[in-house]
Amino acid sequence: MKNGEAPIGLRITVNGQRAEMQIKRSVAEERWNASKGCVTGKDRKALELNQYLESVRTKIYQIHRELLQDGKPITALTIIQKFNGEGESPKMLLEVFREHNKKYRELIDRDYVKGTVLRYERTVRYLEEMLQSQYNLKDIPLKELNHEFVLNFEHFVKVQKGCAQNAAVKYLKNLKKITRLALVNKWITDDPFSEIRFHQTQSNRDFLTEEELNAIINKKFDIPRLETIRDIFVFCVFTFVALIKPILIINELQTYNRGIGNDLETICLHHFA
Repeated sequence: MKNGEAPIGLRITVNGQRAEMQIKRSVAEERWNASKGCVTGKDRKALELNQYLESVRTKIYQIHRELLQDGKPITALTIIQKFNGEGESPKMLLEVFREHNKKYRELIDRDYVKGTVLRYERTVRYLEEMLQSQYNLKDIPLKELNHEFVLNFEHFVKVQKGCAQNAAVKYLKNLKKITRLALVNKWITDDPFSEIRFHQTQSNRDFLTEEELNAIINKKFDIPRLETIRDIFVFCVFTFVALIKPILIINELQTYNRGIGNDLETICLHHFA
């Protein structure tokens, strides 16, 4: 090389088959310890280079372990290709999450209620916003998720989206559903939720005061659907009818395709349940 140093190469041998590559690092030949595969000296450059070399070794061993766990053929060339990011593209968080939500949406009114699907879709939007604002990414490989990422998402929904503890836990559980799916499919080997425990707070709701009820009655909404929801709620307050009853009626009308009460069941439950 022009700087008088020699390039450092990576050589892997599996069952007598050999593959090599350059790791884009160089060192003066007299400072290279061939038997130990490291740089001699304790100066900053030597320490940083040795640390990088150790990270390369760790990555190679990790790739070998993943191939072994997945039952895939292990060759020197395969390991080199995976190290360079060649071959199979990594599974991405939002890509997998959207595919999951698509399947759930197809099963609305069969296996899942619409409110559940909407919350999963909202989780994707929040993750998308966090990735853009904090990581400058449009998506992230599932293998890069870790404990820190989960805590960052919890902080994001609480601070940026104003979620209380119980609401934040719901979004975290939605994210955990995807990481569990990734573990089962062996897309990841480490569980980012392994050291995280969910804690929900006891919710004690007080009765509305007359002033608060009047504020609801007189509130002007720009969206007609919200006006209808408010009217249903006020009707239940003055008639002592349980809110669940009109919700069930709306659900029955939707079931028989009468075109009545579109989305009201889900929204009523979200706002008032």
